[in-house]
Amino acid sequence: MLDRLDAQPPDALLALIKMYAADEREDKIDLGVGVYRTNDGATPVFRSIKLAEQRLIDEQDSKSYLGPEGDSGFVKALMPYIFGDDETLAARIEGMQTPGGTGAVRLAVALAAKAGVKRVHLGVPSWPNHAQILDDVGVETVTFRHSTDKGTADLDAVLATIDAAGAGDAVLLHGCCHNPTGIDYTAEEWAQIAEAFVASGALPILDIAYQGLGQGMEEDVAGVRTVLDRVPEALIAYSCDKNFGLYRDRVGAFYMMAEQPDQLAAIASNANALARANWSMPPDHGGAAVRIALEDAHMTQVWQDELDEMRSRMRRVRERLAQADNEAPGLGLASLADQNGLFAMLPLTKDQIVKLREEHAIYMAGSGRINVAGLHAGNTEKFIAALADVTKG
Repeated sequence: MLDRLDAQPPDALLALIKMYAADEREDKIDLGVGVYRTNDGATPVFRSIKLAEQRLIDEQDSKSYLGPEGDSGFVKALMPYIFGDDETLAARIEGMQTPGGTGAVRLAVALAAKAGVKRVHLGVPSWPNHAQILDDVGVETVTFRHSTDKGTADLDAVLATIDAAGAGDAVLLHGCCHNPTGIDYTAEEWAQIAEAFVASGALPILDIAYQGLGQGMEEDVAGVRTVLDRVPEALIAYSCDKNFGLYRDRVGAFYMMAEQPDQLAAIASNANALARANWSMPPDHGGAAVRIALEDAHMTQVWQDELDEMRSRMRRVRERLAQADNEAPGLGLASLADQNGLFAMLPLTKDQIVKLREEHAIYMAGSGRINVAGLHAGNTEKFIAALADVTKG
């Protein structure tokens, strides 16, 4: 039976990683892989996580099962950072641990489908795995344009989408640091989005994968809170992979917000059943480390200082790139200073992207998406010069 399966196209990013690894040029630049890098080009383990892991090694007394909901202490420890200190709101929310933000998105879509959602509206471009998850779960994907050619969010498109949706539809939105564009909604735009959800009755699915890497911990979820303050119910996917540096440990959380607290038990029971069928139970180590870090005031401060360092470094890179566009107009970098997070989209053709790779050893996704954290003091000027070379004329 297995010979009936057709070969699937290789993952473009994985192919890019292999090409970069095989390139022997010493000045090569990797802007493709979506991980944070320091000014030295490293992706280190957070200092706060190292402290938490040491305590975990010293004090953990069992590796027994935790159940499909995972580490409840981890799930609860994150809640004030995501949802704030509104006790009335917290009473309407239940959560569980997932294998990364991907697992949380998968669980959100599967639960929505089980509740009767047939269509999910998705702004494009988006993280490629969003569309793959929607397709695999079996819901219809309807796309709308996320951003304009001017490097701003297309508010008209998202409002029209929400207005046209209704009961039985869900709309999936990035909470902050949009992947791949870096273009986020403003506070005023989030307020209009929240009102549109109230009017339409569509279900919000909010994917928060980069909290703390945009404007700040509070600022990065202000829009999400605006929506949650107005709508009766929502599903929230959360990732600790980027803001705790736990990529390979797969640390995520899934939250369900119900209209009434007494509805949560039934909703959570369905989420637990779906998780049990998909991965049974999430990996524990990374979630336990996050819980320990957030329960200890010193570790929490170390973590927040690390986030500040990361955010400031990426902001400096963005400002330098935007400045370069002022110095040599036409590079397509001016809007980067107003965007957030790891990613940005450059208006490059396929041929220009190939030329950057072949002639300048600069590797990026074929879509023009770059990881701005791949740039630092030692290679930014090379990148700017290479970009000027491939776009001249």
